[in-house]
This record gives sequence, structure tokens and C-alpha cells, in this order.
Amino acid sequence: MSPRLNRRHFIAGSAGLIAMHPFSVNAATGQAHLRLMETTDLHVHVFPYDYYADRPVDTVGLSRAATIIEGVRAESTNSMLLDNGDFLQGNPMGDYIAYERGMSEGDMHPVITAMNTLGFDASTLGNHEFNYGISFLMKSVAGAAFPIVSANVVKEMGADPTQDTTLVPPYVIMERTLTDGAGETHPIKIGLIGFVPPQIMNWDRRHLEGNVQARDIIESARAYVPQMKEEGADIIIALSHSGIAEPEAIEGMANAAIPLAGIDGIDAILTGHNHLVFPSSNYDDIPGVDTAAGTINGKPGVMAGFWGSHMGLIDLLLERDGSGWRVLSHTSEARPISRREEDRSITPLVADYQPVLDSVADIHAETLAYVRTAVGKTDAPLHSYFALVADDPSVQIVSNAQTWYIKEQMVGTEYEGLPILSAAAPFKAGGRGGPEYFTDVPVGDVAIKNVADLYLYPNTVRAVKVTGAQVKDWLERSAGMFNQVEAGASDAVLLNPEFPSYNFDVMDGVTYEIDLSQPSKFDRSGEVINPDATRIVNLQFEGQPIDPEQEFIVATNNYRASGGGSFPGTGDTIIFEGPDTNRDVIVRYIVEQGTVNPQADSNWSFKDMPGTSMIFETGPAGAAYADSIEGMKIAPAGTSDSGFALFRIEM
Repeated sequence: MSPRLNRRHFIAGSAGLIAMHPFSVNAATGQAHLRLMETTDLHVHVFPYDYYADRPVDTVGLSRAATIIEGVRAESTNSMLLDNGDFLQGNPMGDYIAYERGMSEGDMHPVITAMNTLGFDASTLGNHEFNYGISFLMKSVAGAAFPIVSANVVKEMGADPTQDTTLVPPYVIMERTLTDGAGETHPIKIGLIGFVPPQIMNWDRRHLEGNVQARDIIESARAYVPQMKEEGADIIIALSHSGIAEPEAIEGMANAAIPLAGIDGIDAILTGHNHLVFPSSNYDDIPGVDTAAGTINGKPGVMAGFWGSHMGLIDLLLERDGSGWRVLSHTSEARPISRREEDRSITPLVADYQPVLDSVADIHAETLAYVRTAVGKTDAPLHSYFALVADDPSVQIVSNAQTWYIKEQMVGTEYEGLPILSAAAPFKAGGRGGPEYFTDVPVGDVAIKNVADLYLYPNTVRAVKVTGAQVKDWLERSAGMFNQVEAGASDAVLLNPEFPSYNFDVMDGVTYEIDLSQPSKFDRSGEVINPDATRIVNLQFEGQPIDPEQEFIVATNNYRASGGGSFPGTGDTIIFEGPDTNRDVIVRYIVEQGTVNPQADSNWSFKDMPGTSMIFETGPAGAAYADSIEGMKIAPAGTSDSGFALFRIEM
């Protein structure tokens, strides 16, 4: 590290000037500040751009975090820039390189180019580095001008971790020079060791099985950290691509940051993988974590969000103790690149660091062409105009992709062989979004940016294990989408305007009817209000009435699986947490299938109510598809005052 003068630094951004204050405690002779800057879970977000929506955004981008990084460097005497993994995959730029351009020997991956431009000191591997296979990974990281370490991904197992042949070096000890408070320079040896969730062996089985193995994080750390101390490391920093969760060590745990920080010899821990921010209120109630002090198991820690949303900063005040250096005091923070206002609007806090943008401008342009080019075809129109009243192709393709993905992930697990269902909801279905707020992808080419139309949110895939009884109640909760309709009613209003469409889960893999004459079993918040109500009737699996005791796997997203929407069978039933977003899974599914034909299979319908008619709203463009809705008599019924098309269902 080259010595730099301490000074206050200001960054010009679109929101004005932001003061970047140096560490508040002055260093004396024999004491030195070391500022550790972290990025994590970049997922190839170099540009502040949403490639799915095909528009610029102010909430992501290494180019924005780089401005904060350069500000910290300018005000610092001693600093290091470290990445915590998941840099190689996660947006269409990464997919473009992997699926279209490819990586030959000597090629530069754009995220590595950007990281080289910014001058990273080191990185570790995240779980997503393995998504495209080991050959692609190794060709990509070969261009890094900085060491990449990971202690628990092993090509050949030894008698203990220190005897392993690891895929990349398990750790590195960097010999640097610190400038103390008196301006004198002193040598220091800084040890950096990396870790990744051992679940990579499940998440990327097809790439890794037979090629590498993964050790437990804590086992690896306990073996290597003493060795690093023996080799002269004055301080040791853990680059833990592993989140903050359980306080006690559990064999094979994915989120091991707390017990990892508790290992003697580790002085600071950089975390990630959770896509959250630390210190922040996200972790206020986690045992072993002190958000006010910025510590994890008593050690300074930080987690810098995801996609370049933050720059994590740990300030260490180090003191020479005769034999080396020790941490005297510390602070931690995560500095954001943007701020969400009370009206939900976004205010950018920094401008782009132009050298980072310039370094991959050509690949950005190529990626834009890629997302606007077809990656597959659909033989059926993918629209959501009738998604709230009939089985629907835009929901069907999401269910198909989720089932395809979870089926593969269950191979080799204790859950292999259990029937897999899939729950998916229409996100763009009018409502407060207005009469144009619907998915509409015509027959023919499907471009990557169309996937944003199919799946709005950056959710990740989850699977839960439920019983047949919970499947029924899950659907009862979903049926709150509809008002109760009296038999024989004329033009009853069908849709409940207080029920969001993203809570209208359609369950693929079973067949069922919805009896609208019954009241909803649940209220808007998910509380049972009519315990004897049975809207879901004729619920069958493989042509037979569903067994309330039978076990099923349901493919869904992290929001629903974690209890979002208060659906029965969710919250504490998760058996698989996928590292992939639902959007990415849909893209991969389309790429692999080539041509998709997500014809709605009419696995659900309304129970007959002879002599009854109902009115519902949809987008005017839906008229072109009205005749294609099978098993239902639908006719135009005018236009609403807000511009929606009205349709009548005759039962």
C-alpha cells in the first residue's frame, strides 16, 4: 500500500457533495489506521443498469460504489479493497459472456476487467462463481491482477484441510507497509482467507460432482488459521461468502459468519451471500451480533448489500505490540450509493467512476444487443390478461421453469422422489398498475428482457415441504382473490380489489375447482375468519383426491417460502434455498428448451354456478385473447371509468 495523506475528501454526485470523514481516533507513534473496503455479491453489476427492464437505475453498479471507494482511498493513509465473492454470474452481462461470447484462454471477463481497473487487493469465491462450470471459472479468474482465495473448495482431499489440494489458494499472506501516526513506515503481514457455502455441491452438482469437493467452513478455518499465524500473519481477515444466521457451528452450515468470527486468530470478517447490509437493523435480534458496535462474535464485521448497492468499510486502529500488530479499536459501516425516499423514489448519492464504465463499455453495448435478441421462442402467447380468472400461460411458464429447476435440485437428496408442485402468481395483472399493466409477449422470439415482463421481482427460488392438507389451505388462502358470489347473481363483481395479485398463487401439479359461493377462509392478512369455509373443492393429485397426510415439495420463491403473504405451509418448512433468482431460472429454462410451449393446462377452474354471471376488469388489449380461454364463456361488457375493459363470465 502506498502511503497517502489523511485528509477530508468530498465526492461530487448528482445529490450534491458528500463528506467522507476519516477514522475519528488519531493514530499515535506505533499505531496505524487500516481501512478495509468491501464489495460483495456484485453479480456482474458493473454498470448502473437493469438489463431485464432495459433501462438505467440508480440502485446498483460497481461504477457507483467505486466513487465511494476512491473517496476513502483519497482520505486514507492505509487501505485495502477486498471483494467477497459472487462476482461472475447474476445478470445478463454474465450470461452473455457464458452463453454467447464464451471464455477462451487469455480472454478477459468484463467484471474482472472492471475490478482490475479499480485495483482490488484480493477476492474470494462465492457460490455463483461455479454456475457456468469450473473451466469457465478458471479461465475467468486467470485474468485477475489480484489473488483469489478459497479454503474449502478441494480438488483432492487430504488427511486434514491443510493437506488438501484446493481449487485456488486457501489463503494469502500479503506483506505490506503501514504508515503510522508519526509518518513512519512499518512492515505488516496481512492474512486473507476465503470461504464459500459447501452447498455448492448441491446447487451446482452437474458442474462439480466428480471434480471438486467442499469442506465445512468452520473445519477449514480451524485448520488453516493457526497455520497462517505460524507463517507470520500479523492480522487475519476472513473473506466469508457466507451469511449471518445461526450463532453456533453446525456441520455443513451455509451461513457460518458468527461461529467463523469466533475462531481465535481471525481479527475481522467480511460477509456476504445474504444480500443484506451489516451493520443494520436486519440483524438487531441475532444472538452473537452487535449492530451498534458493528461486531460479529466480538470481531469487527461488515456486509455490503448486493449488486454494488453499498461499499462496506471496517476501520481498524492497529498497534505494534513488540512481536507484531494487534487491533486496538475498530468501527464498521456500510455506505450506500442511493437513498430511498418516503415516496419510494430513489435519490442517487454518488456519480459513476468513469474509468470503471470505460473499462467495459464495449461489453455493455454487446450485452444490450444480447438482451434485445431472442434467446428462445414461444409457441404460445405469454399474456396475463385473464390470469386472475383462468389458468394462464404467463404463470404456466414460471411454474414450468420452477418445477424443472427444483426437480434437478432434489436429485440425490433425502427428498428425491417426493412429488413436486409449483406455486406461481401473476405479478402484472392490472390493479393499481392500470389498464396497461399486463404481461404481453407474442408468439415467436423471446428476448431476455421479456423475462422481466414474466417475473417482476428479483426473488430467489425456494422449496418447501408440505402436506396435502397444507396444499389445500395454501389454495384457500390464494382464493381470497375473489369476492363471495351468490348463486344466481347477475354481474357480481368477481375480484377483490384489496387482494394483491402477487398473492394469487396458482398451484401446478394438482387439479382443483374454486367454489365462489363459499366465503373466504382467511381475511386479508391471512388470519382464519371462516374455519369451516371450503372454497377449494375437487382437489386432486394424479386423478385421485389428495391425501391430507401425503408429503409434497412446492417450488416457490423466497418471499412466499419465508412466510410472505401468511400462507399455510410456509415460514418454517423450507427444505431448499436456491442461490438463483426466479428470473435466471426462467432464462435458463428457455435457453435449454429452445422453444417453449407453455399452454395453460386448465388445472384449475371455477365450480359451476348455473344462472350466475360475474364481471371482472382486464386490459383492453386482452380482447384479442378472449376467445382462447377454454372452458369458460367470456364476453365483453364495456369499459370502466379508469380505462379497464370489462368482461362478463357466464357460469
